[in-house]
Amino acid sequence: MLEPGLVGEITHIVTEAETAATYGSGLVPTLSTPHLVALMENAARETVQAYLPEHQSTVGTVINMQHLAPTPVGMEVRLRAEVLSVEGRRLRLHVEAWDAVERIGVCEHERFIIDWERFMQRVAEKEHQICG
Repeated sequence: MLEPGLVGEITHIVTEAETAATYGSGLVPTLSTPHLVALMENAARETVQAYLPEHQSTVGTVINMQHLAPTPVGMEVRLRAEVLSVEGRRLRLHVEAWDAVERIGVCEHERFIIDWERFMQRVAEKEHQICG
C-alpha cells in the first residue's frame, strides 16, 4: 500500500557522460546537478511504482533540490527516497543522495499519479496539434 513512511533506495556509478563538463552545465568533471536531479527523480519513481496498478505511473511536478558536494567519475552514489505524504494523486517525497564520502544532495520532490493511457492520449493530441 502506498503510504507515508515507504522507503526505497537505488545506487548508481557516476560516468563521464553525467559530468557537468559533458552536460554543459559547468566545466568540472564531476556529477552534474541536472543528472543528480534525474537520479533523485528516478529513486522517487522506483520507490512508489511497485505499489501502483500496472496502468498507472507517476510524473514529477516539483523538485526543490540542493547539490551539496562534488562526486567524481567512477564513484557510487546511493539515493534514498521516503514518501512523506499521499494526498489523492499527489505524492510528496524526501530524497537524499550520498557518495562514498558524504551527503551530496537533498531534495523535496512532488509526483502525481497518472493513468498511463490517458496521459499518452494527451501527448498524442498535443503532437497532432503541431504535426497535423
